Amino acid sequence: MNAELPAAIMGVTQLGYLGIGVSDLSEWKEFAASALGIQENGTGPRGEVYFRIDDHHQRFALFPTGEDDLLHAGWEAKDAQTMHAIARQVRALSVEVTEASREEAAARMALGLIRFLDPDGLVVEVYHGPLLDRTPFHSPRGVARFKADALGLGHIVLKVADIDRTLRFYLQGLGVKLSDYITVEREGRMASLAFTHVNPRHHSMALVPGLAPGVKRLQHFMLETESINDVGLAMDVMQQSGLEMGRLGRHTNDQMISFYVISPSGFNVEYGWGGRTIDDESTWTVQNYRATSIWGHGPQR
Repeated sequence: MNAELPAAIMGVTQLGYLGIGVSDLSEWKEFAASALGIQENGTGPRGEVYFRIDDHHQRFALFPTGEDDLLHAGWEAKDAQTMHAIARQVRALSVEVTEASREEAAARMALGLIRFLDPDGLVVEVYHGPLLDRTPFHSPRGVARFKADALGLGHIVLKVADIDRTLRFYLQGLGVKLSDYITVEREGRMASLAFTHVNPRHHSMALVPGLAPGVKRLQHFMLETESINDVGLAMDVMQQSGLEMGRLGRHTNDQMISFYVISPSGFNVEYGWGGRTIDDESTWTVQNYRATSIWGHGPQR
């Protein structure tokens, strides 16, 4: 390593935004509006289309670049000082960090931005000073409200080549904290899935095995509504539209009631309500589960 890690690790505060490369932007815009109920909110310098779910100007940016996978993940820092402290932590892990230009930061609707690669080559961005849009959020499908704001956009589940290696990187570099594990059988072998948090949301990022050439790194992203009715209405709309969906279910660790739908890019989107929160960090203990769901989930019959 180039330097010793500081005694107190500085951490990001939320999963702020995702950049996704898509092959069919028109299909995605229809899916985002009609199925997910999220609001289109302008375009960027590379032809990307922004979407919002709360007061943040953009939570998702869809780039017409054809990867049909995650391009970058943006994590919010409290302020510029914290962002630069995180840069020092990442450099101490022998990872190169670059500071974005003012124009590049503006394209992410932020005052400042650094970027680097995680152990699996994903572009990670840490920013401060997000642009807030105080006009009321308007869902094109009538979703009352998403549970976001200070909790971040929701969560992502990433496929990685080595869970222990990638988990160490995010713990030591970005200051994420371990929530729990789920140990399941995968292809005849037991595998532990790691769940991490950065604020009271049970997890903002989970790591699962399986990244390999030709495999999408994004297993799914999750949107959480403020009402169980919005989950039910979304199921009705998606079923009527003929989208490929899973059954409603409840997860073991975060206790979210949710279902999954396949996006136009082939990865899943989880749509849920009622996720568990970590209200007291001092009393939280890392636990292990042997199933992903208490009931439900899985494919539709």
